[in-house]
Amino acid sequence: MPRKTLNDAANPGGSWGFVPDGVFLTKGVGRSRERLSSFEEALRDAGIAKYNLVSVSSIFPPGCKLITRAQGLKTLRPGQVVYVVMARSETNEPHRLIAASIGIAIPRNPEHYGYLSEHHCSGMTEKAAGDYAEDLAAQMLASTLGVLFDVDRDYDARKEQYRLGGEIVTTREITQTAEGDKNGLWTTVIAAAVLVRRSV
Repeated sequence: MPRKTLNDAANPGGSWGFVPDGVFLTKGVGRSRERLSSFEEALRDAGIAKYNLVSVSSIFPPGCKLITRAQGLKTLRPGQVVYVVMARSETNEPHRLIAASIGIAIPRNPEHYGYLSEHHCSGMTEKAAGDYAEDLAAQMLASTLGVLFDVDRDYDARKEQYRLGGEIVTTREITQTAEGDKNGLWTTVIAAAVLVRRSV
């Protein structure tokens, strides 16, 4: 009989009813002569190369906890189908700056869902890309919750608006940047939010 893992869905019918109760953030960078191999190296750097990754859209589930990468990886086993929100950027242009970023916005009310955003770009610094992704997630959550904000104000001003609205308790981001390899190797950066079950 197959071993039951912490990431098996609670319903007996399989994984269709899977609702994560944990999310961890990770990032990585890879370089190779082959485009696909550079992506694989980035996944290895992020610690998630040995899973079958399925990209999903951007909801942070109600009641979900943000956990560490080490805690999250303990719930998984090689070959497992794992759901991720992933940002990815790649280049073979020497010295080109690329970035991949994930933003998170978590509501104060644990019964309400939050948002995950993905952002991939070139030419942005790590801070600029991270701020953009974090702000994007916060904007999506704020609009859902009815928190007023001014899109024309800068990000720091909007963060204060979100805080004063009282409905958004946490915003966060994880960003990986890299410069294109000087010899023209493919360079790939990824950032990911990995959705897991911490308990059966």
